[in-house]
Amino acid sequence: MRTRHIALAAALAVALARGQETRQERGKRVVEEALAALGGEAFLHMEDRVVSGRAYSFYRSQISGLSVATIYTRYTVPAPGKLGLRERQAFGKKQDEGWLLFTDEGGWNVSYRGASPLPDETYTNYTESTERGILYILRQRWNEPGLSFYSEGRDTFENQPVDIVDITDATGFTVTVSFNQSTKLPVRQTYRRRNPIYKDFDTEVTVYTKYRTVDGIVWPYDIHRERNGDKVFELYADSVQMNKDLKDDLFTLPGKIKILPKGQ
Repeated sequence: MRTRHIALAAALAVALARGQETRQERGKRVVEEALAALGGEAFLHMEDRVVSGRAYSFYRSQISGLSVATIYTRYTVPAPGKLGLRERQAFGKKQDEGWLLFTDEGGWNVSYRGASPLPDETYTNYTESTERGILYILRQRWNEPGLSFYSEGRDTFENQPVDIVDITDATGFTVTVSFNQSTKLPVRQTYRRRNPIYKDFDTEVTVYTKYRTVDGIVWPYDIHRERNGDKVFELYADSVQMNKDLKDDLFTLPGKIKILPKGQ
């Protein structure tokens, strides 16, 4: 009975302390709990990753492309204004249907014909969605000067109670993230970006599900993205591998490859 009373008193003390939190303090605590749930130090020291599965792209919510994909990602030290990772997306069961390469210098579409620089809009969309993704923020931007957290309270998302936090960087850009109250993991994020053609705003939404633990790191196997309510991308991973010591040649163009005109 004495032990039970002590436990109840401790729980009450925690509840009272949390009731006195500011919205900034609560937002920071929720995000710190999410980082711990993702693996803490193991997550922060993740060097690279290999994800294999099915990738779907959509146009106006209709499938415009689907493929078996293997995505190789390696984190780098982020420089100001540069992307802090390199990524190779290879397509086909035997990875023989071409590949996309993304670096902090640009992006290329590589096939048997050669390497074509990606259109500026395609590369910009990739870098923006990557830099504003909560998993990238926690891995690469956690100690970024000017990053702030602000609790927007609690709600439900797909029948799961969530804590909602606005994460704002030094430029004033905000990503709103919902964290499952039980698992502490991020389940949904949203932000607004200016449409470069129509000059209005697009609402970008990403949903993370089916988390699994791989070598001490918790990672979502299913990732879905929407723009203005329309599907734009879905990834269903069959396997995820961490820290495979990926080499430079995976993330560089072959030396003698033919460089094609942009967009071809």
